[in-house]
Amino acid sequence: QVQLVESGGGLVQAGGSLRLSCSASGRTFSSSAVGWFRQPPGKEREFVTAIRRIGAGTYYAEFADSVKGRFTVSRDDAKNTVYLQMNSLTPEDTAVYYCAVRPDSGSFVGANDPKQYDSWGQGTQVTVSL
Repeated sequence: QVQLVESGGGLVQAGGSLRLSCSASGRTFSSSAVGWFRQPPGKEREFVTAIRRIGAGTYYAEFADSVKGRFTVSRDDAKNTVYLQMNSLTPEDTAVYYCAVRPDSGSFVGANDPKQYDSWGQGTQVTVSL
Protein backbone atom coordinates (compact mmCIF):
# COMPACT_ATOMS: atom_id res chain seq x y z
CA GLN A 1 0.00 0.00 0.00
CA VAL A 2 1.13 3.55 -0.63
CA GLN A 3 0.23 6.64 1.36
CA LEU A 4 -0.50 9.83 -0.56
CA VAL A 5 -0.67 13.41 0.62
CA GLU A 6 -1.88 16.27 -1.58
CA SER A 7 -0.97 19.88 -0.96
CA GLY A 8 -1.05 23.23 -2.70
CA GLY A 9 -4.76 23.88 -2.85
CA GLY A 10 -6.30 27.21 -1.97
CA LEU A 11 -8.34 30.16 -3.15
CA VAL A 12 -7.39 31.81 -6.42
CA GLN A 13 -9.04 34.30 -8.75
CA ALA A 14 -10.22 33.29 -12.19
CA GLY A 15 -7.34 33.34 -14.62
CA GLY A 16 -4.85 32.49 -11.93
CA SER A 17 -2.67 29.44 -11.36
CA LEU A 18 -2.01 26.88 -8.69
CA ARG A 19 0.39 23.96 -8.42
CA LEU A 20 -0.72 20.92 -6.54
CA SER A 21 1.68 18.33 -5.20
CA CYS A 22 1.11 14.68 -4.43
CA SER A 23 3.74 13.09 -2.22
CA ALA A 24 3.89 9.35 -1.77
CA SER A 25 5.41 6.95 0.71
CA GLY A 26 5.28 3.20 0.90
CA ARG A 27 5.18 1.29 -2.38
CA THR A 28 7.79 2.15 -4.96
CA PHE A 29 6.34 5.13 -6.72
CA SER A 30 8.14 4.67 -10.00
CA SER A 31 6.21 1.49 -10.78
CA SER A 32 2.88 3.21 -10.34
CA ALA A 33 0.65 5.13 -12.65
CA VAL A 34 -0.60 8.28 -10.98
CA GLY A 35 -3.93 9.92 -11.58
CA TRP A 36 -5.49 13.19 -10.53
CA PHE A 37 -9.22 13.39 -10.04
CA ARG A 38 -11.48 16.12 -8.79
CA GLN A 39 -14.89 16.29 -7.20
CA PRO A 40 -16.81 19.52 -7.71
CA PRO A 41 -19.45 20.42 -5.13
CA GLY A 42 -22.48 18.16 -5.49
CA LYS A 43 -21.00 16.20 -8.39
CA GLU A 44 -19.32 12.89 -9.05
CA ARG A 45 -15.56 12.47 -8.91
CA GLU A 46 -14.10 13.10 -12.36
CA PHE A 47 -10.85 12.36 -14.13
CA VAL A 48 -8.35 15.15 -14.63
CA THR A 49 -5.11 13.53 -15.77
CA ALA A 50 -2.96 10.45 -15.48
CA ILE A 51 0.77 10.07 -15.93
CA ARG A 52 2.85 6.98 -16.56
CA ARG A 53 6.54 6.33 -16.91
CA ILE A 54 7.17 4.87 -20.34
CA GLY A 55 10.96 4.72 -20.17
CA ALA A 56 13.92 5.91 -18.19
CA GLY A 57 13.18 9.54 -17.44
CA THR A 58 10.34 9.56 -19.96
CA TYR A 59 6.73 10.08 -19.03
CA TYR A 60 3.46 10.35 -20.85
CA ALA A 61 0.20 11.84 -19.69
CA GLU A 62 -3.40 11.99 -20.77
CA PHE A 63 -5.82 14.75 -19.85
CA ALA A 64 -9.53 15.29 -19.65
CA ASP A 65 -10.80 17.52 -22.45
CA SER A 66 -11.91 20.12 -19.91
CA VAL A 67 -8.33 20.79 -18.80
CA LYS A 68 -6.31 20.21 -21.96
CA GLY A 69 -4.08 23.13 -22.77
CA ARG A 70 -4.44 24.58 -19.26
CA PHE A 71 -3.15 21.87 -16.93
CA THR A 72 0.14 20.04 -17.05
CA VAL A 73 1.40 17.18 -14.94
CA SER A 74 4.91 16.10 -14.06
CA ARG A 75 6.52 13.69 -11.68
CA ASP A 76 9.79 13.37 -9.84
CA ASP A 77 10.18 9.73 -8.97
CA ALA A 78 13.33 10.43 -6.95
CA LYS A 79 11.17 12.57 -4.66
CA ASN A 80 8.10 10.34 -4.94
CA THR A 81 6.12 13.40 -5.95
CA VAL A 82 3.74 14.29 -8.76
CA TYR A 83 2.85 17.87 -9.59
CA LEU A 84 -0.29 19.23 -11.19
CA GLN A 85 0.20 22.70 -12.64
CA MET A 86 -3.13 24.41 -13.22
CA ASN A 87 -3.26 27.58 -15.29
CA SER A 88 -6.07 29.79 -16.56
CA LEU A 89 -8.31 28.58 -13.80
CA THR A 90 -12.05 29.18 -13.99
CA PRO A 91 -14.78 28.81 -11.36
CA GLU A 92 -15.66 25.49 -13.04
CA ASP A 93 -12.34 24.13 -11.76
CA THR A 94 -13.50 24.53 -8.17
CA ALA A 95 -13.34 21.10 -6.57
CA VAL A 96 -11.54 18.88 -4.13
CA TYR A 97 -8.55 17.47 -6.00
CA TYR A 98 -7.31 13.98 -5.27
CA CYS A 99 -4.30 12.03 -6.42
CA ALA A 100 -4.40 8.29 -6.69
CA VAL A 101 -2.08 5.49 -7.74
CA ARG A 102 -2.42 2.09 -9.30
CA PRO A 103 0.17 -0.44 -10.47
CA ASP A 104 1.24 0.53 -13.95
CA SER A 105 -0.65 -1.74 -16.35
CA GLY A 106 1.42 -0.72 -19.36
CA SER A 107 -1.31 1.37 -20.90
CA PHE A 108 -3.83 4.12 -20.19
CA VAL A 109 -6.77 1.74 -20.43
CA GLY A 110 -8.93 2.46 -17.43
CA ALA A 111 -6.83 5.44 -16.38
CA ASN A 112 -9.92 7.64 -16.17
CA ASP A 113 -11.83 5.19 -13.96
CA PRO A 114 -11.49 5.88 -10.23
CA LYS A 115 -12.21 2.21 -9.48
CA GLN A 116 -8.92 1.25 -11.13
CA TYR A 117 -6.90 3.03 -8.42
CA ASP A 118 -6.08 1.38 -5.13
CA SER A 119 -4.65 4.22 -3.06
CA TRP A 120 -5.97 7.74 -2.63
CA GLY A 121 -4.92 10.89 -0.87
CA GLN A 122 -7.19 12.87 1.40
CA GLY A 123 -7.75 15.62 -1.16
CA THR A 124 -6.99 19.32 -1.31
CA GLN A 125 -9.57 22.04 -1.90
CA VAL A 126 -9.23 24.35 -4.88
CA THR A 127 -11.60 27.29 -5.05
CA VAL A 128 -11.62 29.66 -8.00
CA SER A 129 -13.46 32.95 -7.56
CA LEU A 130 -14.64 35.38 -10.20
